Amino acid sequence: MEVWQLVVSGVVVHIILFYSIFDIYFTSPLVHGMTPITVPAQAPASRLVLFVADGLRADKFFEPDENGKSRVPYLRKVIEEEGVWGVSHTRVPTESRPGHVAMIAGFYEDVSAVAKGWKENPVDFDSVFNQSRHTWSWGSPDILPMFSKGASGDHVITNCYPADLEDFAGSDMTRLDTWVFDQVKNFFGTASRKQTLYEALHQDKIIMFMHLLGIDTHGHANKPHSKEYLNNIRVVDKGIKEIVELVNDFYENDGQTVFVLTADHGMTDWGSHGAGHPQETLTPFLAWGPGVRQPVVQENCGKFPDSFCADWHLNSIRRCDMEQADIAPLMAYLIGVALPVNSVGVLPIDVLSAGDPVKAEALFANAKQLLAQFQVKAVKHIQHLIDKGRSQDAILESHDLIRQALQGLRYYQTYDRLFLGTSIVLGFLGWMSYILHLVLAEHTSVGRQAFYLASSTEDTGYSRRSQALMESASLSSFRGSTIRYGILMTVCTTIVLLLYVQSLPLMYYVYCLLPTVLLFKSFQGWSMLGPAIRSMISTSGCPWSLLLSCICCLAGLEIIVQSFYRRELLSLGLLAMSAWPFLSWAGTPSRSRQFAGTFSTTSCGWSLSCLLVAVFPLLPVVGRNSNYELV
Repeated sequence: MEVWQLVVSGVVVHIILFYSIFDIYFTSPLVHGMTPITVPAQAPASRLVLFVADGLRADKFFEPDENGKSRVPYLRKVIEEEGVWGVSHTRVPTESRPGHVAMIAGFYEDVSAVAKGWKENPVDFDSVFNQSRHTWSWGSPDILPMFSKGASGDHVITNCYPADLEDFAGSDMTRLDTWVFDQVKNFFGTASRKQTLYEALHQDKIIMFMHLLGIDTHGHANKPHSKEYLNNIRVVDKGIKEIVELVNDFYENDGQTVFVLTADHGMTDWGSHGAGHPQETLTPFLAWGPGVRQPVVQENCGKFPDSFCADWHLNSIRRCDMEQADIAPLMAYLIGVALPVNSVGVLPIDVLSAGDPVKAEALFANAKQLLAQFQVKAVKHIQHLIDKGRSQDAILESHDLIRQALQGLRYYQTYDRLFLGTSIVLGFLGWMSYILHLVLAEHTSVGRQAFYLASSTEDTGYSRRSQALMESASLSSFRGSTIRYGILMTVCTTIVLLLYVQSLPLMYYVYCLLPTVLLFKSFQGWSMLGPAIRSMISTSGCPWSLLLSCICCLAGLEIIVQSFYRRELLSLGLLAMSAWPFLSWAGTPSRSRQFAGTFSTTSCGWSLSCLLVAVFPLLPVVGRNSNYELV
């Protein structure tokens, strides 16, 4: 191979490898075919005013100036008295177009848009503007047209200044922002005189968007630490104050206007943006008005890995950070429009003033909107495999999709299973413990030995001892139990309230209260179990009888389990149970045999009943042969 051929081949190979980055990491995230989803709750606001200060860094906005005072006195007052503040986290590339797309459409645009200078729409996408009834916007010709071109209709109206007004070498670029503010003032003046515009502005689901480019222009020309950049922030604060007062006066302070301030990206100290430095990715967020909670004063602003709150003198007001794409579903919720179908933002519910039921409905709508994208993407991918003849791959992908769907269904179908299973297990344990104490106290030598231990220091008649036995063994005796009953009632009341607020079925109350009562009653009898066991050990000289009892219990449990497979084992267990009264009587001290008056009838009845029941597992089963043949 000639040298030139090798060079050409190498260049081609490296171009291909370089281009593969875009196909692997920067494919378009957009899918189409979803149905727009709206939060079913009543919208808290009728209109939204969005201020985007292009190139505004979070630290330059929040931090005090060289005199220790805020550069944005009006918006600082809003933070302290009216709204929610935080940091919006942007993503690379930190450019104007992807930043605005993330805020207004709710998704992070693919890098292929850079081929058109971040100005034209490489693909159509949905946005909050598109879902609104009317959107009026003022600002740069580089930003506004991309949302009007992508809108389904002519309800997104743009008002741009001439392109030559953007002079990055100009001395005072605050004129870009004052132009916007002046145009908005003229707009409302016209609306006061034109009935059609006046009526349109008084409809619901409308947006007014102001793109403020002056700060970004000064950052490029003079750097973010320059007096021009910082002074432009003050100009924006003053302009926003005037617009807020103008809007409130126009609508006669009807309390239906919500305001949002943020930025598309930040800027480095050397006047650039586009990469992922924190100076570029951290932008301010501020919202106030109906639907937005009031400031929360607390000991600290929250748990964050930085010291911004202390540096900005905002450590006592709760901070609410979010991803930049989260602003889109927030704006959609506030004015009651459908969530942008391509949005990947998650509604920041900490910003909202609504109660938990409304927050739950809003998040559920957000989840359905995200799930719809997943379904369309998965179906499209599998259909593509089928169309290309890759049936085996399509089968595997379909199985995977079905598996995920079934996992989701099973998750909700078994949502209460652990909770109910735990309650039932505790109920069984409580019942077994309760029965154990009844049997020990009234029907076994263990209970009688406990009685003899308690009465060994006294020489009293049997009638008195019988009364003492009944008092010590009865689990319904609650002498001095006011505190214990109070605890029981408190626990039961708490359980009932927790179940009631979740609107759970009536049987759930039974499942939860039953083990509570049974365990409470069984715990009252534990005081006699210890003395009884110690008495049994001291009487026999060794714990063999206790060990034998445990072995018998385990053997009984094993017989019950194995009887599911060989039912005749139940007969073996019943035979052992028929002999139990005689074995228990044989181990009873001679002094206690004065109880023999009632023993004979009771023990014989027990044994006879067990023997009769033991016959049934040996009988033939209807429709099949018996597991055991009688000889």
